[in-house]
Amino acid sequence: MRLATLTILGGLMLAGITPAMAGDPVEGQKVARMCQTCHGIDGLARIPLAPNIGGEPKDYLEAQLMAFKTGAREHEMMTVVAASLSAQQISDVAAWYASHTASAELADGVSAEDAPSACVSCHGADGISVALNAPNLAGEATTYIVTQLKAFRLGQRKHEIMSEIAAGLSDEEIRAVSDWYANVHLTIVKEE
Repeated sequence: MRLATLTILGGLMLAGITPAMAGDPVEGQKVARMCQTCHGIDGLARIPLAPNIGGEPKDYLEAQLMAFKTGAREHEMMTVVAASLSAQQISDVAAWYASHTASAELADGVSAEDAPSACVSCHGADGISVALNAPNLAGEATTYIVTQLKAFRLGQRKHEIMSEIAAGLSDEEIRAVSDWYANVHLTIVKEE
């Protein structure tokens, strides 16, 4: 893992893309204006195919944006958007969205014990991630989660843990996981 991280960072530097070490949330809010149509200025998604990103860890957001920028991860819109950002702008916008707090509440009558067992060790029963390199899933649209899990299952998206988990899921299991997290109430607030 460490060697892979160093290899990626070294490759980015050779390509002239130097990841910024510190992000400025004030500057990041300016960059976030181009993100607000899909992700909202606070990180609460405005469209079903965009994830909620408010309250995600800065390093996670920065890594995803750098992956879009370098082509390690592809998406018709995000690849274009990330390509136009400097490493500093990526760090700044990641700091902006990370400066929000995400909290979640299960629906009345729903028990955390019924959460998808394959997911809770990283994404939490309520969809608030307990692992720094895993995204929150609370309140994500069913469509978004289904799309991502199927992309992992088909190898269109690759991750050392998620690819293996998704490969073993049926369409019905993917839908059940997606519905579980979609039915969690998500709140995102700006930290003061």
